[in-house]
Amino acid sequence: MSRPLHRGVSGGGRLSVNGPDFWDDSQMKDKIEKEDLERNRSPGDQTYSPTKFLCRILFPDNSPSKHNLGENGLLSDPFSPGTGRNRLKYTLVLIRLSLVGIILLALTGSFWWTISITSSSRGHIYHGYRQLQEQVVSDLRDIGQLSLGAANVKDIEYCPPESENFIPCFNVSENLDLGLSKGEEVDRHCGPGSRQNCLVLPPVNYKIPLRWPTGRDVIWHANVNITAQEVLSSGSMTKRLMMLEEEQISFRSDSAMFDSIEDYSHQIAEMIGLRNESNFVRAGVRTILDIGCGYGSFGAHLFSSQLLTMCVANYEASGSQVQLTLERGLPAMIGSFNSKQLPYPSLSFDMIHCAECHVDWDQKDGIFLVEVDRLLRPGGYFVWTSTVTNTQRSVRNKVSLKKWNFVRNFAESMCWELLPQQDETVVWKKTSLKKCYFARRPGVGPSICSKGQDIESPYYRPLQACIAGTQSRRWIPIEERTKWPSRAKLNSSELKIHGLLSEALAEDSLNWNSAVNNYWSLLSPLIFSDHPKRPGDDDPSPPYNMLRNVLDMNAHFGGLNAALLDARKSVWVMNVIPTSGSNYLPLIIDRGFVGVLHDWCEAFPTYPRTYDLVHANGLLSMEFGQHSRCPMFDLFIEMDRVLRPEGWVILRDTVPLIELARSHAARLKWDARVIEVESSDEKLLICQKPFSRRQAS
Repeated sequence: MSRPLHRGVSGGGRLSVNGPDFWDDSQMKDKIEKEDLERNRSPGDQTYSPTKFLCRILFPDNSPSKHNLGENGLLSDPFSPGTGRNRLKYTLVLIRLSLVGIILLALTGSFWWTISITSSSRGHIYHGYRQLQEQVVSDLRDIGQLSLGAANVKDIEYCPPESENFIPCFNVSENLDLGLSKGEEVDRHCGPGSRQNCLVLPPVNYKIPLRWPTGRDVIWHANVNITAQEVLSSGSMTKRLMMLEEEQISFRSDSAMFDSIEDYSHQIAEMIGLRNESNFVRAGVRTILDIGCGYGSFGAHLFSSQLLTMCVANYEASGSQVQLTLERGLPAMIGSFNSKQLPYPSLSFDMIHCAECHVDWDQKDGIFLVEVDRLLRPGGYFVWTSTVTNTQRSVRNKVSLKKWNFVRNFAESMCWELLPQQDETVVWKKTSLKKCYFARRPGVGPSICSKGQDIESPYYRPLQACIAGTQSRRWIPIEERTKWPSRAKLNSSELKIHGLLSEALAEDSLNWNSAVNNYWSLLSPLIFSDHPKRPGDDDPSPPYNMLRNVLDMNAHFGGLNAALLDARKSVWVMNVIPTSGSNYLPLIIDRGFVGVLHDWCEAFPTYPRTYDLVHANGLLSMEFGQHSRCPMFDLFIEMDRVLRPEGWVILRDTVPLIELARSHAARLKWDARVIEVESSDEKLLICQKPFSRRQAS
């Protein structure tokens, strides 16, 4: 149990100082006189104001005493040039007067500078001061909670029912009130007051999702915010591949409609020059960005071919593509092409797919296509399925024809090669040769980004109208990259690009393989049983598919992701690199995993109840070890929001931070247990979120 902090000095020992233990008569006499003088002073003389104290430092009392008498018994002139000691005193007085003058000038200048600050500047200073105040209060609150212990901390309240699908930073009505439009109202806007300090409860009829792979094809209707009418009126091809069956929504692969997705994937493979979609990996394709993914059917089908598809779509209050895709156990996050770059590094994906994704690629002078080019690896593919590409229909529709001509010409100006078209699907291949950009006619197509513009891992930066990634050492055509699954290891030359040695990655992998084995034994309900023991060899281990969606909040090299795959766990991992730490996201992406940059003082761009496991190794030390930019408890509320009922949290950090984390877990009503880590000054905190139900009204 942690003890309260106390102030003061412990012990009553005295400080001994070595020095001479004898005095001559004159010294003893002077000492006695000084002691008598001190005793005869009035109490008022013993209290000094700051002004008096400063004056005494600058102008010490040099009044004549018996020690200031000259040899003739007369007072000596302190300013007499005939005495070296007096000249020194005179010099010291002048120096002190000069210092006083300098201080007065500095104070006067500071005063006039202060009153000349504009009201706007005063506002910024006041805002910064308020932030500092709030942070101090937050830190003191954290310390108070740690000292009081979990038993004396007040429980946090539940959010109202209308917050069941609440996502901080995505408030459309508030954005409209601020005058945002043209798609920016559904963009991410994180500001003060965007969070809610309450626990988001699941819907009344919420049920634990079915285990993988059954949960990929069947989800509970009550778990997602979608109406029956939205299910029946789904427009796009991938949305149409679902049926409402009583309490469930079915995406079953044995339905007749599933053949259209299989045929569609087969068609794309043929356009690239492959026999079928199972050969995508052989062609260098591993990671795919699916823009406006419908409900994830394209990625679900390709998963069996060892392809990892990340769905991105706009925020939607109801019928969300991202929410349903995550509910199926498939990678997804909220993101849009409206005004900001996505938080992925340049050269991240082998293929980008858009099937009726509702992005107007011809708008804003083609800047959305420039963002696609930034995200595509050299030699990667952009697949676009739309009625706009139907040339026969476009001839009759001048608007569609204008859009198609713009996109086709703009793609050509970026050195994309248009492959043979089939039906309404077109495929472009990004150039693998940088020299193509410099061979263009002057003024044709977007320019090459300068070194200052070409940021490898932007974080929601405004869209750039220049071609990025050309200065990166990671410019390697997908055909020349190590093929999956060997890509997860990376060879020595590929690791050298990231400043990493093979031995470092091998050691990291060894540590994480051991950690995953330990995690799996700890993730047993037995650790929260009435028996105060850790699971032993005789205890049944959890099933391999008890988890599906994993959020690694501080992924480092992506070691947890690699170890889970090595252990043949049926999971996918969202690898998050905090903006406050070292950026290894390009390394994670090059290993064939998916990941994103994120500031953990802000809400993660996902819906509530989307992850089975939240993991953080060293995140608390990184964010709150030395100084913190936000309260730690806000981070725990965010963990609770994104975690599914009966989901798990694994934290590893220093002992004081783990103890503080345990007090936060108690406030969130999590079951929690601290585990010792052998040969380490760190501890594990294993938590499980309870299934708290809202009472039906």
